[in-house]
Amino acid sequence: MVCQNSPVKVLSADPIMRKLIGAHDPPRIGQNPVFFSLVRAVISQQLSEAAASTIFKRLCAIAEITPDALIALDLESIRKCGISSSKVGYIKGISQAALDGTLNDIETLSDDEAIKAMVKLKGVGRWTAEMILIFALGREDVWPCDDAGLLRSANRLYGIQGVSEFMALGERFIPFRTHAAWYLWSILDSK
Repeated sequence: MVCQNSPVKVLSADPIMRKLIGAHDPPRIGQNPVFFSLVRAVISQQLSEAAASTIFKRLCAIAEITPDALIALDLESIRKCGISSSKVGYIKGISQAALDGTLNDIETLSDDEAIKAMVKLKGVGRWTAEMILIFALGREDVWPCDDAGLLRSANRLYGIQGVSEFMALGERFIPFRTHAAWYLWSILDSK
């Protein structure tokens, strides 16, 4: 039985989403710790999912994804994983921020407060912060309007042209925009 205010109920009112729900597994959100997700998101910036996964696996092979382990690694070891010098600096900075306690209460903040706190970290912009809200904190109503993949999917399925139309599309999926975004991403992964 589907709850009246469940993501499936809300999204199924849209015929395109209803088809995506039927064709794909339920969204996987909120499954990783904040620090782990920040490191993964920084690596993923401006890379394909396949490239980011390969690089992240290389990093995991040489160290645990913890602040202590990453701060202890020398820069060249991290670079050999395929991570740019600037991203190595960001990862080191995020590691230090975690050790300093900067990330300790992030999960207790509202979405806007969490974004403001995270974008203070060098290398973390709004898109990265939104990925943390989705994949680490499991927030259900995030609509990443700067995500090129989502914009491509929305264009393909809905004929959306530009960010303002994409924002308007998201209005119909409140309060479960994260789930709608996940289904839009799923068509990119299924090619």
